[in-house]
Amino acid sequence: MTLTDQSMFAHRPDRLTTLTWLGLVAITVVSWWLSPAGRHVEPSVGITVLVIALSAVKVRLIISNFMEVRTAPVWLRRATDAWQALLWASVLAIYLW
Repeated sequence: MTLTDQSMFAHRPDRLTTLTWLGLVAITVVSWWLSPAGRHVEPSVGITVLVIALSAVKVRLIISNFMEVRTAPVWLRRATDAWQALLWASVLAIYLW
């Protein structure tokens, strides 16, 4: 690998971080847009479930990209995925119950 090849790949982690950050911002904006600010507030199961699902996606992005679990051993990636699935399923079950 020459020096130019190394510098060519050096920007990719920054690009992934930027794309992840943009995705997190977009999810935050969508969640904010779904909020009933300034409107009559009525409980909505659909909106609440959607916001919880968007939160789960945000957590997945943060753990895998900012905590760098995506480059961790497979057992750790699977363990964090299982933990997240259990956590979000529990949150939804408690809310819907």
